Amino acid sequence: MLRVAELIRHACAEVLSRGEINDPVLETHVVTVPRVKMSPDLKLATLFVMPLGGKDADSVIKALDKHRAFLRGEIARKVNLKFAPDIRFKVDDTFDNASRIDALLNSDKVRRDLDADEDGSGEAASGSA
Repeated sequence: MLRVAELIRHACAEVLSRGEINDPVLETHVVTVPRVKMSPDLKLATLFVMPLGGKDADSVIKALDKHRAFLRGEIARKVNLKFAPDIRFKVDDTFDNASRIDALLNSDKVRRDLDADEDGSGEAASGSA
């Protein structure tokens, strides 16, 4: 599944980078495909996409959905599979999740807890020595 997902990711990224799709939204955005998730039977590929800068993600998804048949055909031509998987597009939210986790880790409450742990463990270590 991982190998097929990576092949599909490369094929889709190649089609998008070459500008083979004539769409005003896609022509004005650089779209990345950070990951692809395959169904266990390899019949459905979920492509997680993100426009550069993260702006207009919904309009990019709509444009990609509009050209889904063309993209599916190009992917099928580039990736030699018995059946071409159906494709769907979702916005990649891993960057948002990473930013949220960073903000949580840098929050005052977490810093206070970490500082308290360091003070508590430092006293215990020095007291037993």
